[in-house]
Amino acid sequence: MTNYREILRLFHQGISQRSIASSCACSRNTVSNVLNRSQDLGLNWPLPNGMSDAELKKLFTSDATRMSSQRRQPDCEYIHKEMAKSGVTLSLLWNEYCEDCRVNKEIPLMYSQFCYHYQQYATTTKATMHVHRKPGEQLEVDWAGKTTPVVDRETGEIIDAYVFVGVLSSSQYAYVEAFLSQNQECWTTAHCKMYKFFGGVTRILIPDNLKTGVEKATWYSPEINKTYQEMAEYYGTAVIPARVRKPRDYLQNHIIFKISRAALNCKAVPPYFENNKST
Repeated sequence: MTNYREILRLFHQGISQRSIASSCACSRNTVSNVLNRSQDLGLNWPLPNGMSDAELKKLFTSDATRMSSQRRQPDCEYIHKEMAKSGVTLSLLWNEYCEDCRVNKEIPLMYSQFCYHYQQYATTTKATMHVHRKPGEQLEVDWAGKTTPVVDRETGEIIDAYVFVGVLSSSQYAYVEAFLSQNQECWTTAHCKMYKFFGGVTRILIPDNLKTGVEKATWYSPEINKTYQEMAEYYGTAVIPARVRKPRDYLQNHIIFKISRAALNCKAVPPYFENNKST
């Protein structure tokens, strides 16, 4: 079933349609249709108080939609040439396109459809663009591959600790902390302390497909852990899991390897262990 509420929330956060489709386990066409319908209805996030999911579904499944054929189609060839210029974005070109439509008393496409038509054109012309990771947009998280031994200062006991790693995709600035367990409580606590350390929250959170983050890792529709999803809603971020069996997509893997090797030589006992020996 389409999660209309979550689609609107993530779009309000500025998440791309492709990422929204991945997070909500639906197709990009579905996301596009929902966003176009919300524009026609004048419905934006946050939703009116008291609006139930049933009422929301009724609004989006009605037949009162406008046909895209009534709208002016963008000049994709012109857009492609302009995109090659420094500082030009699709958002700027869409605003220019809308202004031209108003002058000529024509109906413009919504931004999502405008981007979709250009992407289709770029695909047919085999045009490629380098994907830039914007600062503060993505944060990759995972447990390091190996445990690190730490020593209990009171008993001398050697304890295997699990190393949590969070990496900002653009700068590769990392947050690292050791925990006694990989359970849901430690996983959530690690995120809260990581956000405090960074002093903010990224728009997108990219976990590997581990059980504390993703209930079911599938190619097209990974199921996000309920507690993890609630945490994401609290912090106003979107959980977009890494693609299954695509380790090269995951910048964090390269950093985890270096950190896990260095962590194995660490003998200090962090304050966390002194207060959580019984957990």
